[in-house]
Amino acid sequence: MFKVKYAQFSKTVHRCYLMEFEIKCFVCGQPSSSLLNYKCTSCSQPLEVQLHHNFEIGKIRKRDYTVWRYAEFFPYVKKAEVITLGEGWTPLVKLSGNVYFKLESLNPTGSFKDRGSTVLISSLHTLVKKAGGYVSEDSSGNAGASIAAYAACAGLRAKIYVPENVSGPKFNQIQFYGAEVVKVSGNRSKVADEAQKADKGKIHVGHILHPLFRDGIRSLAYEIAEQLDWRAPEYIYLPVSAGTLLLGVISGFKHLAKSSVIETMPKIVACQTRQVSPLYHRFKNLCYTIPERITSIADALVSVNPPLLNIMVKNLKEADGDAVMVEEDEIFNAFVELARKGFFVEPSSAVAYAAYKKQLKNKEASKDDKAIIVLTGMGLKTMLKPN
Repeated sequence: MFKVKYAQFSKTVHRCYLMEFEIKCFVCGQPSSSLLNYKCTSCSQPLEVQLHHNFEIGKIRKRDYTVWRYAEFFPYVKKAEVITLGEGWTPLVKLSGNVYFKLESLNPTGSFKDRGSTVLISSLHTLVKKAGGYVSEDSSGNAGASIAAYAACAGLRAKIYVPENVSGPKFNQIQFYGAEVVKVSGNRSKVADEAQKADKGKIHVGHILHPLFRDGIRSLAYEIAEQLDWRAPEYIYLPVSAGTLLLGVISGFKHLAKSSVIETMPKIVACQTRQVSPLYHRFKNLCYTIPERITSIADALVSVNPPLLNIMVKNLKEADGDAVMVEEDEIFNAFVELARKGFFVEPSSAVAYAAYKKQLKNKEASKDDKAIIVLTGMGLKTMLKPN
């Protein structure tokens, strides 16, 4: 079971933690001995958070309209150490009929990543300060901006590693939060390698691998269910790259279903671009050729070889989900259509709407079914210009 090896946790609190959750390896099951760990110390595989108590509607903080509305279900975070910028409880807007948009683009830094950052930084900032260290993160932009913002709020130094072709607005955003930014040449994996390299005082909190970041995304599932009066929709469409959004949403809905808060799981649809579609191809048992260069307008979806791929496939199949791949023209058309409806989002967010439209056209989805399309990032982050 999970053992906290830091003195600030009393034995009483420790026993409470043991009853409520554990953090263990996805692959070998080895328990983690520290909240700072982002991979298994035995086999180096990813870690996951497992809760040992049910979701109870009565434990919601009714007057709190942030992620911390659900604080009781993140038992590893001390209430006095929460770092929040008001993230969460984003609008669920009805487009027409049974189609709704979940506006994650309205989180404080402009993306859903703030859900993971508030939980991660709240959990770790005291430990990082006591170690006299700083946090490092690897990101294509949005997660870097989010970690930088929450680190700034917590009074932590942050070093963010990004691809050399990072979007200009995202690059500027990270710097304005006061983080040090390091541009890395090469593919996305090389960016991660640089961020994980040992250095004096460096504590890697990479959003892709750190289980607490991924676990924070559970709150999105809770919100969607609550905003629909505890009835799960038939479909949820998510843009997918590294997999944190997908795995977090699946985890949240599984927790609600296991707790008998919702009667059925929604069909979760992972949406990818043709260029960056390793999950789609693996899920469909198709061969995927990694492109030499990514030129997609969906520049937040760049993980051609995501470290969580096997876990994504396993969880998506267990949840009876689906995967859809869309073309560049479909993404652009969906992006423009959303803007003309008043929803200015990143092209990467438009991937989910494009996938929904594609499934409707192919009669793989029905207008009679309630569908939630998660719009993950705001359009002010894009480098696209109108004609």
